[in-house]
Amino acid sequence: MQEFNQLMSSIDRGDYKPFYLLSGTEPYFIDRLEAKITEKLTDEASRSFDYSLFYGKEVEVHQIIETAKRFPLLASHHLVVVREAQHLDKSTDLIAEYLSQPQLQTIIVFCFKYKAFDKRKKLYKAAKKVGALLETKTLYDNQVGQWISDRLQAAQFKIDAKTLQILSEALGNDLSKIEKEIGKLKIVLDDQSQITPEIIEQHVGFSKDYNNFELYKAVGKRDFLQCTKIVKYMAENPKNHPLVLTISGFYNFFRRVLLYHGLGDKSKAASLLGVNPYFVKDYEYACKKFSLKQASKAITLTLEADLKSKGVGVKSSNQYHILQDLLVKVFAA
Repeated sequence: MQEFNQLMSSIDRGDYKPFYLLSGTEPYFIDRLEAKITEKLTDEASRSFDYSLFYGKEVEVHQIIETAKRFPLLASHHLVVVREAQHLDKSTDLIAEYLSQPQLQTIIVFCFKYKAFDKRKKLYKAAKKVGALLETKTLYDNQVGQWISDRLQAAQFKIDAKTLQILSEALGNDLSKIEKEIGKLKIVLDDQSQITPEIIEQHVGFSKDYNNFELYKAVGKRDFLQCTKIVKYMAENPKNHPLVLTISGFYNFFRRVLLYHGLGDKSKAASLLGVNPYFVKDYEYACKKFSLKQASKAITLTLEADLKSKGVGVKSSNQYHILQDLLVKVFAA
């Protein structure tokens, strides 16, 4: 993120490099940088003359180089964008040769997505010498909530810890989707609005009462009836509630229950469990409902359910049956 922010700031200052090698497993940051450079260097008048867009599947490297050698007609620079550049992985040495004497009024943006660019290649070394590098990484699940919170703050919205948890589940870890949904909220809500579960349900299309967050909370209370209602709703809406995420959440919930059982100093629970302090009370309560032995057994049962969700040892991986069976066994343990 720091590398990304530094590049965005340098582009805002007009401090451009002749070549940008943008690679990595998180496409959102690559798209943002490409869009930022395009916005800064082109306008409606110059785009027809001084902007060239190529796709790695459709272009030969020599075409990119020939285009890059052209001088701009109207804009300060000729911008050459190469999307899906990962499909040119075997023929990038020629671009490295071009960068030994680049056309300084041309800027090439090389968008190499879904994996890091090989640091042993000539192009990487050339880009490091005369250009700018960005290697993006997918955010960990425990980082996404903070990222959403930061984006909401930048959009001038307010949100509490519980609602942030619901919104994080609703949006998942697709950063582009998160940005789009926050953009929608920006259209319909005033600045400084408080994001509530009701707003999420209305504008994001995600139930505030029937979701993984509420499921784990009901499990911690040993409220079997409420758990069954939630599981039934989620099984009927599998697109918004992927089975793999629900089971993964089950595992993390009981792992934290185990950890809380073993804590000597409960004052450090939030940091040791990796949760917002607001949610520590849920694990404290769950420890009263599930003994150490029961929580350990629940983890074993969750791992078995995970195998079933992948089709191991069962003829059908029906979401409702797997989750209902897991609930019955966990509550009976």
